[in-house]
Amino acid sequence: MLGLRTTIYKVGDIQKATEWYAAAFETNPYFNEPFYVGFNIAGYELGLQPEEVPNTNKAESVVSYWGVEDVQQAYDRLIDLGATENEKPENVGGEIMTATVKDPFGNVIGLIYNPHFNLNT
Repeated sequence: MLGLRTTIYKVGDIQKATEWYAAAFETNPYFNEPFYVGFNIAGYELGLQPEEVPNTNKAESVVSYWGVEDVQQAYDRLIDLGATENEKPENVGGEIMTATVKDPFGNVIGLIYNPHFNLNT
C-alpha cells in the first residue's frame, strides 16, 4: 500500500456539486468533465462522479477525514455553505478533534485536526 490517493463523492448534480466543492475547499477543479471532476487538495485527489439515480440518503460505512487547522471553524463554514450537521466537533483524545457534515448531495465529509499526523512520502 502506498497510502491514500483519491476520495470520490457520488453526486446527483455534478455542476452544482462542482460549484459547492470549489467553494467548500476554496479551489477550482483541475479536471472538469461531465463524467468526472477532479480537485487537487494538498496533493490528494477529491473526485466527483455523477450518480445515475440521484440519492441523498447514502450509507455511512466509510468516512474520509480532511485535515484542518480548526475543526470548529471548518465545520461552521461548511454548514454556512449548505452542508448539514452529522457529527458535531468533538475531542477524540489528546488534542485530536473530529467532526463530520453531509454535503448537499448526502455524502459525509470528515474533518480532523491531528497535530501528531506526519505525512511520510
